Amino acid sequence: MNVDGPRQGWEITRDEWRALSLYGRFEQLITWVLAATIGLIVCVAAFRLVSDVVRLLLVQALNPLQHEVFQTVFGAIMTVLIALEFSHSIVHASARPEGIIQVRTVILIALLALTRKFIILDLHLVPASTILGLAVAVLALGATYWLLRNGEGLRLALRPSPPDAAKPVR
Repeated sequence: MNVDGPRQGWEITRDEWRALSLYGRFEQLITWVLAATIGLIVCVAAFRLVSDVVRLLLVQALNPLQHEVFQTVFGAIMTVLIALEFSHSIVHASARPEGIIQVRTVILIALLALTRKFIILDLHLVPASTILGLAVAVLALGATYWLLRNGEGLRLALRPSPPDAAKPVR
């Protein structure tokens, strides 16, 4: 274990490995495989993104201010960011004692995916009802995230304090 602070997702000592149940070891291995796979996908996507941007801007001399070019480039950037966040959440889930991905993380990834959808959406081809549905989904996810985040703080604030904490210090 890291002596300087909490361990990161990839670090696990032999003692920690031995202490894991069979299912805990299985879960840890799957987490490592998923993180490595998503890491590979992120690397390939980032390489393709850079090569596509170079090709679009230099070879084809397209204007990045054109709406279609903007949608393509920033849609690809958002895809890489979503994959990075997903990989990050998997690696950090393996470092948690519970070993599960937090609901807040899933909601944030969903919000990123919806943001990407709004960026690549062609407003001339998509019906207003679809845009309204996506907007309602963003509002619902945002409200859920806010409730989860503020509910956690409220739960900590309402937790009874130990008896010694109530005594004034003289």
